[in-house]
Amino acid sequence: MTRLSNAGAPRATTRGPAELRWHERLALGLYSAVLVRIQALLRRKLRQRARLEPVYAQDMEERFGHYRRGTPQEGGYIWIHAVSLGETHAAATLLRHLRAALPGMRLLLTHGTATGHATGAGLLQPGDVQVWQPWDTPDATRRFVQQFRPRIGLLLETEVWPNLVHACRLEGVALCLVNARLSEKSLRQARRLAWLAVPAYRGLTAVWAQTDDDARRLRILGAPVEAALGNLKFDTTPDAQQRAQGHAMRQASGKPVVLFASSRESEEQMLLDVLRAPLPHSPKPALEQAGPAADPLHRVQWLVVPRHPQRFDAVAALFEAAACSVSRRSVDGSGFAPADIWLGDSLGEMALYLGLADVALLGGSFAPLGGQNLIEAAACGCPVVMGPHIFNFAQAAELAQGEGAAFAVQDMAQAVDCALALAHNPLLRENASSAALAFAARHQGVAQQTCAQIVGLLAKRGP
Repeated sequence: MTRLSNAGAPRATTRGPAELRWHERLALGLYSAVLVRIQALLRRKLRQRARLEPVYAQDMEERFGHYRRGTPQEGGYIWIHAVSLGETHAAATLLRHLRAALPGMRLLLTHGTATGHATGAGLLQPGDVQVWQPWDTPDATRRFVQQFRPRIGLLLETEVWPNLVHACRLEGVALCLVNARLSEKSLRQARRLAWLAVPAYRGLTAVWAQTDDDARRLRILGAPVEAALGNLKFDTTPDAQQRAQGHAMRQASGKPVVLFASSRESEEQMLLDVLRAPLPHSPKPALEQAGPAADPLHRVQWLVVPRHPQRFDAVAALFEAAACSVSRRSVDGSGFAPADIWLGDSLGEMALYLGLADVALLGGSFAPLGGQNLIEAAACGCPVVMGPHIFNFAQAAELAQGEGAAFAVQDMAQAVDCALALAHNPLLRENASSAALAFAARHQGVAQQTCAQIVGLLAKRGP
């Protein structure tokens, strides 16, 4: 019995893989009872979401552990769980290396969201299976594991579910957390539910963290962290054709383009309030202003791309209600019509939007949501202006800022000023763009390292 070096870390254990203490069994039982009771609410939510995104109504019973695909006799899948779009892009990068290292491997791919599911379908080869992630009840997770009998499970980033971990332990499935991250906020929440969270993290077979800070926090929860390898998303290659199309659209726009990338609920209203506010509207931003700050709505072309597709109509209505003209990508086809606001309401085209933009505001960083990932923007050579809430990607944001690829501001007013300054100063913009490309390139190679770790673990465990 040894104690982890981090203060407050639980003691390591030599108990059997499926054994839990009495209070851990109690916590898992109470948690399971709640999830069983609210299954009807989940079904209702899925039906509601299916009105806007019909894929949520497809194969709904898979969410509850009833699968028509795959047979227990087959087994041996390499299972990757990528809950949403960002994780699926990261999984694609890792998957290329795994297929090269494990010829003939069969992929079991699971998701929780429509965007992840749609993107993941393009990763499949003959013999692969794609299904929905099971709802985290004992029965659903047991049926899932027994149906597919994966050789190994690879959970992307944060997807640690207590019953899923327990089911894998009972069936002897190696379950690993890959590209793992854990913010201070998430650590505090997990420690408040330690009886439930600690057995789940402790029950993993191996964890490869993004950063040393992530590794430290994960070890506090008992996770078997092997190494901090970096972020898989640095190895994601933006679609070159989309980027070229975006560049061409930018040249035709007639003025600089500022993108609000992956905006979240309430953040579009923040932007609208600043664009409609009397000037001057903020203290000096992170960059000196380039020229007069008059009329921020019309000094550049604003492009807004909401994070969640079910909000496209609401965001369009928000700007139209404020007397802003809106051109929607889904309506205007190959380009955008002249309008105050261009609305990027399409899926899978972020590389196009980043190629179109001179500078991007980072969604999720102006409301207290932790920020979206800025790595794809950097790989497209698009400088980023980020708000104060970046705790989900704190190290990447700090590194990008230190290397001149990103700029930190305190609020939306400063963000608009900073974006306008970049957009109207070609030298500043080009320097920041070059810094962004260099930043993205400098941190590549994580997928190959992660693949080597996974293949090594499989070799130790045998066929």
